Amino acid sequence: MLKIVVFISGRGSNLKAILSHIQDGSLKAEVCAVISDKPEAAGLELAKNAGVPAIVVPRLPKNRSLAEFNAELAATALNYSPDLVVLAGFMRVVTTEFLSAFPGRVVNIHPSLLPSFKGLHAQKQAVEAGVKFAGCTVHYVNEEVDSGGIIAQAVVPVLPNDSEDSLSQRILEKEHKLFPAVLQAFASGQITIGDTGDIQQETNSLVSLNLLVTA
Repeated sequence: MLKIVVFISGRGSNLKAILSHIQDGSLKAEVCAVISDKPEAAGLELAKNAGVPAIVVPRLPKNRSLAEFNAELAATALNYSPDLVVLAGFMRVVTTEFLSAFPGRVVNIHPSLLPSFKGLHAQKQAVEAGVKFAGCTVHYVNEEVDSGGIIAQAVVPVLPNDSEDSLSQRILEKEHKLFPAVLQAFASGQITIGDTGDIQQETNSLVSLNLLVTA
């Protein structure tokens, strides 16, 4: 059983999708804890209702350094000995103090076809750029924002009358399928990570192509 800790900052829609797939048996994983930087995050209630520990690690007070904040995030997650750390709408930059605690074991979902449109408002960037296709990417997390190794992607068309909101909704529907599918690929051993966090490239590439087609 894959043990995961999920980090959120808001409504937790991807968390909800993960929990739903666990409940229906299509994802063989256990959410050991949900951690948020915001006490008002609606996703914390989702966790509580599912019987999952819901923990707040606030960024404030502002006199606490980013390094200290990340060290506390890591220490909190380590209490649950996760196999994988899942960033599902966690709107904070994670640094080496966090990543070094989970080498090669932190994954994120981003609402664009990386490496295009990194950072905030990726959907708006896509609409303004006039691209014909957008989507979402599950990737490993490193110290450069939205730049870690790509695990899998799902594609949606960008329609002529799309706004940021309408495109965001279409991408979100794909996120809710893609993220649980990737986690199940970890759970089943289709995607494996070596002791040093090295990706097994051949296996990873095959899974990425399958998810791109079916998500």
